[in-house]
Amino acid sequence: MTVPLSRPLVLDPAGADPCAHCDARHASVCNAIPDSDMARLATTAVVVEAAPGTTFINEGDAAGCFFNITRGTAKLFKLLPDGRRQITGFVGVGHFLGLAVSDTYAFSAEAIDHVRFCRFSRTRLRALLDEYPLMEKRLLEVASNELVAAQEQMLLLGRKTARERLASFLASQSRLGVSCQHPRQRFALPMTRGDIADYLGLTIETVSRTLTKLRSEGLIEIPSTTEVVIRAPAALERLAAGAA
Repeated sequence: MTVPLSRPLVLDPAGADPCAHCDARHASVCNAIPDSDMARLATTAVVVEAAPGTTFINEGDAAGCFFNITRGTAKLFKLLPDGRRQITGFVGVGHFLGLAVSDTYAFSAEAIDHVRFCRFSRTRLRALLDEYPLMEKRLLEVASNELVAAQEQMLLLGRKTARERLASFLASQSRLGVSCQHPRQRFALPMTRGDIADYLGLTIETVSRTLTKLRSEGLIEIPSTTEVVIRAPAALERLAAGAA
């Protein structure tokens, strides 16, 4: 297994602040910290790079750190006692991981493509939250969003058809890392068809067949195996909601 490469997130010789110029800041909890205090944030984080296939959070390990994704996509999963794996989600730029309610991580995380994230120790992050209450408020919002996402996943697996599940998945991917009011119509889909099938509780054949059907109906285009273009956003949203 590839070991993630890590290094302190420090100022360069010219005095440039890496946190102030981070492309993920607009979508991250870090945007709760004023620009003038970005150097303070940089002293608490370690930037880590993980190659595709690298597991950087292991279910059951001591939950000593938090992780803020600043580049790439990762999959979250849980392992059954017999070794089977269930993918529980995909995360991208701006996602904050590690808000464990116990002393150990409840899931594992693996890089799908090249992933970069900032790692914060619990002790250092606690000190930051004491200094910046607005950041703690943003973390509470993250926890609330995770609860909503879990409820949506229960509905998706329990009640939705294959078409509705895939439409929901594509709609949610279009909103990763951007404003929900302005989702992207063209976006990367770096996970495999097998990963998508695992997440949606479908077979690979069903995923491939349903994608082909959505394309033939003019709802999407598939320029490559790792990219999707939504041609009819409103229609896709109606299908995802079960109203089509």
